[in-house]
Amino acid sequence: MTVHSRPPAAAANPARKRSRHVALVLAGTAMLTLAACEDDRVDAQAFPDLESCLAAAKGSGLFFTETDCRTQFAAAQEEHLETAPRYASKELCEQEHGAGACGDDPAAQQSQGGGFSFMPLFMGYMMGSMLSRGGGVFSQPMIRTPNGYSTPNGNQSFASNRGSARVPTSTFARAPSTIGKAPMSATQVSQRGGFGASATSRATGGAARSVGG
Repeated sequence: MTVHSRPPAAAANPARKRSRHVALVLAGTAMLTLAACEDDRVDAQAFPDLESCLAAAKGSGLFFTETDCRTQFAAAQEEHLETAPRYASKELCEQEHGAGACGDDPAAQQSQGGGFSFMPLFMGYMMGSMLSRGGGVFSQPMIRTPNGYSTPNGNQSFASNRGSARVPTSTFARAPSTIGKAPMSATQVSQRGGFGASATSRATGGAARSVGG
């Protein structure tokens, strides 16, 4: 299991030189992201695959290297396997994440009691820079939703899985592990209000999380 240390506390207000790029990733962002303070945001870049990250890393003035691309791609893949939501049927998964966006759960075991489970496919990854805060480069996997893309927690959504923006540091908080847990049934998904609502509920004990400024 890859273990990341949590990003350090926010420091001074960063420059807004990347603000013109926000629409690339955050055009469909959730209210949680919009409510975040500017000084709690970090530079982030999203890629649909490793190759596009490696191509971008050849440019100048970016916070990541080709080595970061490879290391964080592997870390995001592992985190996706450990934390992505799991469903009792492929139909239920596609209801929450879109047609063709789900597949078999490679970690599922019949001994779980709920049979095999299904999970949204890995659709790329987002890297964030904590360098100005004394940290390094962190990543999160991205999965499909009916209206765009999301991190496994479901508490932040994005219009695209490519482009640059400034995002809250909470974007890179690790989602709870779902390996070994019973997959969600249609009743559970309905009771929790769907993928995003259910993930936020699981992560916060039932209360929607907000980021103040």
